[in-house]
Amino acid sequence: MTDRKPVFLVVGAGAGIGGNVAARFAQGGYHAVLARRSDKDGLDGLVGAIEQAGGSATGTLLDAAEDGSIEELVERVERDIGPIQCALFNLGAQIGNRELHDTPHKAFELGWRLACFGLFRLAHAMFPAMVERGGGTLLVTSATAAMRGNAGQHSHAAAMGGRRMLCQSLNAEFASQGIHVAHVVIDGSVLAPDTLGRMLGDSWEAYKASKGVEGMLDPAVLAETYWHLAQQPRNCWTHELDVRPWTDMPWWNDNPPPAIDTK
Repeated sequence: MTDRKPVFLVVGAGAGIGGNVAARFAQGGYHAVLARRSDKDGLDGLVGAIEQAGGSATGTLLDAAEDGSIEELVERVERDIGPIQCALFNLGAQIGNRELHDTPHKAFELGWRLACFGLFRLAHAMFPAMVERGGGTLLVTSATAAMRGNAGQHSHAAAMGGRRMLCQSLNAEFASQGIHVAHVVIDGSVLAPDTLGRMLGDSWEAYKASKGVEGMLDPAVLAETYWHLAQQPRNCWTHELDVRPWTDMPWWNDNPPPAIDTK
């Protein structure tokens, strides 16, 4: 790279939120670096679409659970591509509904390692350069599980709850040093073939049909929310927000307790 554009780094760049937000930032003048665990063909397709639209992008495969992988990525991007001005931590940690007895220690720990420890490692590797440059932005995709733990979601809820608290802690330490940390609660289904689509498998198409066009979050539209967060002035920072389709009940109201028979 010779132009040394500011970099927008996405950790967890699927064809849903990650890829669409990367495209939006590339449109806005950033060089997008897209990192994902697998599917090089899919990754190349996302990068190619950004370049075809006139933006610049780089793709890389990344196993975020592997020791040193996130740290090496940050060092390599800063050295070879450009300064990371904004990053999106978009890794999921959903292992499906599992009762307690069906949740092995290793599976529980993997959720935390991806959703919480991975975010810590990214901030730990990236923030020193941001502080030296006078600021930066860290956007964090989260989920309803960060706000409420449901049955069968032991790993996911613990990991996402930890992610939320880590965002608050990072903000408390680094806001005064110019780093904006925003925690985005995705309180609904996203039209994301690489994540929800893979998890649902053969029922994906039926699920989309049942939800309808207005019953799922459009990641291309959602990308504008992420873009807005990254452009906010310091005297008007959003540190947490939640988004959902209008058809969905909000997280604080869609899980009523069972009726109690008072007879």
